[in-house]
Amino acid sequence: MENRRSFIKKSGLFLAASTLPFPHSIFGQQRKLGVALLGLGNYATTQLAPALQHTNHIELRGIITGSPDKIPQWKKKYNIKDANVYNYENMADIANNDAIDVVYIVTPTFLHAKYAVAAANAGKHVFCEKPMAITAMECQEIIDACKQNKVKLAIGYRMQHEKNTRQIMQWAKTKPYGALQSVSTAAGFRIGASGGWRLDGAKGGGAIYDMGVYPLNATRYSTGLEPLWVTARHETTRSDLFINGANEITYFNMEFPDGIKADCKVSYADGYNNLDIQCADGTYELSPFQSYTGVEGSTSDGKKLLPCDCVQQAIQMDDDALSIMNNKPMMVSGQEGLHDIRIVEAIFESAKNGSEKIVL
Repeated sequence: MENRRSFIKKSGLFLAASTLPFPHSIFGQQRKLGVALLGLGNYATTQLAPALQHTNHIELRGIITGSPDKIPQWKKKYNIKDANVYNYENMADIANNDAIDVVYIVTPTFLHAKYAVAAANAGKHVFCEKPMAITAMECQEIIDACKQNKVKLAIGYRMQHEKNTRQIMQWAKTKPYGALQSVSTAAGFRIGASGGWRLDGAKGGGAIYDMGVYPLNATRYSTGLEPLWVTARHETTRSDLFINGANEITYFNMEFPDGIKADCKVSYADGYNNLDIQCADGTYELSPFQSYTGVEGSTSDGKKLLPCDCVQQAIQMDDDALSIMNNKPMMVSGQEGLHDIRIVEAIFESAKNGSEKIVL
């Protein structure tokens, strides 16, 4: 039996601990953050919401939608409270809702800046799908809004959270196969008339916006460097399908420091999914390199990069939630999204001017 001194000592420790602030923990146990998905299209419905059923540090608590007909289904399926349901007109009211810590922007690209800034102004941390925005100026507006409101910002580059991709990123630093020499990468699928906003350049459609950040970002994380210049050209074989400057295929080449060359392709005409790195003393590759599952690869000396049995988006959102809880930098910051869009703008400039070399 405990003596009186031991009891008082333990009671005193408890009382002292109970006076400490714990915004995300209760006596050593962290609570989950609450996220509201803004935009209930295909990606939110088929990927993010299901992934949030596998997360440890964040959970789906709210929705923001312009489609009232979707609300009953989402409320029932994910047990979402009436108080956590918003539309685009009243989303500013989310500022008064302590159950929501994060707003995840999952609209078409041309609406990212508008709603990311609105979420930041409501005092909520922001997860924003890629590509970050239509222009570098819009990306900077998002970054500035988050900074001014003292909230964190993460861009949804799920691949940078995936284990085999992270191995590629590590090899960029350690160079186990010698100095990097070149990168070759391609991503794409055949889109049809049902492609919606992805066929409209004014809404962030076209292969280089929707899919282009995959090969573009891959060249940057697989080298650990920023490109010095870019040349590019567009090709459209089905001109009746694409409007307002949307492109079907884009070829672009870049050069990085130390003479490292990158040969890239993004397509809405055919399926591609490969990342190949050539080094002085060997090679390594991922194929597929940007699929939701099954990312795997190999090296020239016989190593296998086996796919993980995991939900990429769950890992991504857990990583970002932990960064918020521990007040650490986000793994994929707004600056990362901004860098890619600056290069996308240079790609358009180069293609417009006949594959002119654009210095970055």
